[in-house]
Amino acid sequence: MNAPRHLALLLALLSAAGSASTRAAAAEWLSYRDAYRTMIVFEKYGRPKNYLQNQIQLVPARKRALPEDIELSLQLKDSTVHLPLDAIGRAVFPVLKVAFDENAPLLIDGGAGPVSFRARISIMSRADGVYDSAELRAACAQALDYQRYTGASAHASACVGVRFVYPLDGPAPQLRVRGNGQAALLPVALGAAFPGDEHGAYRVVNYRFADAAGQVLAASPPLAIAPLIE
Repeated sequence: MNAPRHLALLLALLSAAGSASTRAAAAEWLSYRDAYRTMIVFEKYGRPKNYLQNQIQLVPARKRALPEDIELSLQLKDSTVHLPLDAIGRAVFPVLKVAFDENAPLLIDGGAGPVSFRARISIMSRADGVYDSAELRAACAQALDYQRYTGASAHASACVGVRFVYPLDGPAPQLRVRGNGQAALLPVALGAAFPGDEHGAYRVVNYRFADAAGQVLAASPPLAIAPLIE
């Protein structure tokens, strides 16, 4: 290879490497090890949790909703693992030894400012949209037990119900409680996806255990089901 051609190839490789470094530097990122230490607590938790799911959730530093085009990925040395985010900014956290050994960065693209993370416990939804009140009580109790285990909830707190979360756009959510009589429609309100959350606004339907027993019938699947602990 002659000298001018070799020099041109070297400059092209350096330019490509510089562009990649610039993109990586421009993106927000989180430490995989930090996230792992937070998320693995749920995996090691030995008490009943069959109604619960634990996901990593992105949280903007400022009180605002996450941008719609935000993306999360795990950047390993030899590959990239894309972690799809739902409408509330949650993703399934991959437990990978290689990622821990490398302390691979969790890259956040499309954000507007600093973004942090937290472990988010929620209640698993049902494909048929039929929720027995007894199972919802049990799910809320599991969430409360876990919060007490992690120190996130005072021992005096109690499960009072669950919150079904829906997006602001689209058809209005319809949830009914079916007991001994005719199914009663539950009211829809605007609020945060999870009680105490300051980020984002959604249409929410609260089902309180003291209001009625029976079954909750959801005409459309919720974005999330949050425990109401007061």
